[in-house]
Amino acid sequence: MSLKKQYLKTKPVCKVTFRLNAKEAGQAETARLVGDFNAWDSAVPPMKKLKNGDFTQTLALDTDNEYQFRYLINDEIWENDWEADDYQPSPLSLEDNSVVRV
Repeated sequence: MSLKKQYLKTKPVCKVTFRLNAKEAGQAETARLVGDFNAWDSAVPPMKKLKNGDFTQTLALDTDNEYQFRYLINDEIWENDWEADDYQPSPLSLEDNSVVRV
């Protein structure tokens, strides 16, 4: 799992590429990126699955913010990004949420 950040020079936006690697995803058929940036909507379209089994998705996020997020694998298993910028306790479960700062 990893986060790749590309800041735009022309506007206060950062393109963040989220990557859930095949090892972490296991035998997943689908993975969804769910978080503050999409109001925790678990019905968002799935991430793109690459030939090597990794899942990836790029979002344009407003800078000077932090966003909590998690991956939803096969619509049933929640997974954190273990290379996130930080972790915050989830208000809905005993587990932490991943945090990306841009």
